[in-house]
Amino acid sequence: MLRPPRRLRGPRVVVIGAGFAGIGMAAALLRDGFAVTVLERADDVGGVWRDNTYPGAASDVPSSLYSYSFAPNPSWPRRYARQPDILAYLRRVAADTGVAARIRFGADVVAAGFDEAAHRWRVELAGGEVVEADVLVSAVGQLSRPVVPVLPGAESFRGPAFHSARWEHGHDLTGLRVAVIGTGASAVQFVPHLQRSAARLTVFQRSATHVVPKPDRAYRPWHHRVFRASPTALRAGRLGVWLTGELLTTALTSAQALGGLVDGMARLHRRRQVRDVDLRARLAPAHRVGCHRLLFSNDWYPALARPNVDLVTEPITALTPTGVRTADGVEHPADVIVYGTGFAATDFLAPMEIRGRDGRRLADEWAGGARAHLGMTVPGFPNLFLLYGPNTNLGGNSVVYMIERQCRYVVRMLRYMATMRVSTVEVRREAAERFDAETQARLARSVWTRCSNWYRDAAGRVTTNWPGLVREYDRRTRWVDHRDFDHGGRP
Repeated sequence: MLRPPRRLRGPRVVVIGAGFAGIGMAAALLRDGFAVTVLERADDVGGVWRDNTYPGAASDVPSSLYSYSFAPNPSWPRRYARQPDILAYLRRVAADTGVAARIRFGADVVAAGFDEAAHRWRVELAGGEVVEADVLVSAVGQLSRPVVPVLPGAESFRGPAFHSARWEHGHDLTGLRVAVIGTGASAVQFVPHLQRSAARLTVFQRSATHVVPKPDRAYRPWHHRVFRASPTALRAGRLGVWLTGELLTTALTSAQALGGLVDGMARLHRRRQVRDVDLRARLAPAHRVGCHRLLFSNDWYPALARPNVDLVTEPITALTPTGVRTADGVEHPADVIVYGTGFAATDFLAPMEIRGRDGRRLADEWAGGARAHLGMTVPGFPNLFLLYGPNTNLGGNSVVYMIERQCRYVVRMLRYMATMRVSTVEVRREAAERFDAETQARLARSVWTRCSNWYRDAAGRVTTNWPGLVREYDRRTRWVDHRDFDHGGRP
């Protein structure tokens, strides 16, 4: 239950986005008595868990940790929650914390500019309305803009074609020839479902990735009784998952030799599930474990081994009116094309135009790659905070944990502003550059620089991932070091 708000004469806050980050931020602000409005472009909460409704959509982090610490859920149906259950959880948390009443749906933010004279952000919505705020928090995340590759002849294809994050449920794919382009985290989940109903399924793979077993299970009534009776059991499960994630992160960053254990697990999983030697060879990754996102699945390999599935590794050269043509000249017939090609993860805050001091565009500030102090603040952009911003993604743990640390940090900054009657806070450039130099030096030694992946921008800079353990991030964001900030008085 939400405790009575404290009476603070604090800044008015606008949060953009009502996914995990936006709901968590608004809930933290309300607990501390701050005035907050959440602007959400859609008509419901949930972010990626509202948008990704493809068959089999589920978390690859156990539910005990892929949830808020302030809102434990003893009723998860499975160890790894599926999309409908995660969305229902977010709706419930938004209602229980009072956040739902603070959300404006259908509020599509197109631009925001900092008014230096008034010390205030002016947020422009599609249609021209302007919303004002003392503090602006972006909670739009990294995985909200689907990427569809530009392929010659795409406009000529006669059948339906859609991205997995914009699944067109009006099309019944039963008995059809379906082409799936991409073999990332989403495809690994929806391909086994399509295989069961499609007449023919052709999966186009650009590069194989490591897949390990998913230790999933349905919770039984006795599990739920234990979870309700003993919050300690829930916390113990959460701690166990957290520790496992820290170990996996270590294997990707500071102790990559441990990655050999994960690689061995993936090899054994592949050998056990794929009998065909040729298919197994084509599914063997050419990169080090963790360079691409590690995937968890028990039915991906069995689906690819079924008689009605073809795995194609030849590069795609064009789409035709009736299918997909590859570099060997073969045309693969298809009635429907499904893109499992991921998101524009490195285009933070796009397509919104954000302007700070002197009208400087955030896009120009990030011309050499997105960066932010502790992933949250950018010099030249006072009173702007980013959640799940540059270099705060994880390769082996729960990003919800990171988001909660960021929410705590922002609230503590706002408490300072309210108590000290400070109207602006802005990270000093030298502090931001020092942090960025450290981050990039550490990332240069990580596994994520060893291949092409969605963690890196076009110039090869890793802009998404945090270089250390989440325990370190917790420590570094526990308190605000005000020596890193300039503070402004009332206008």
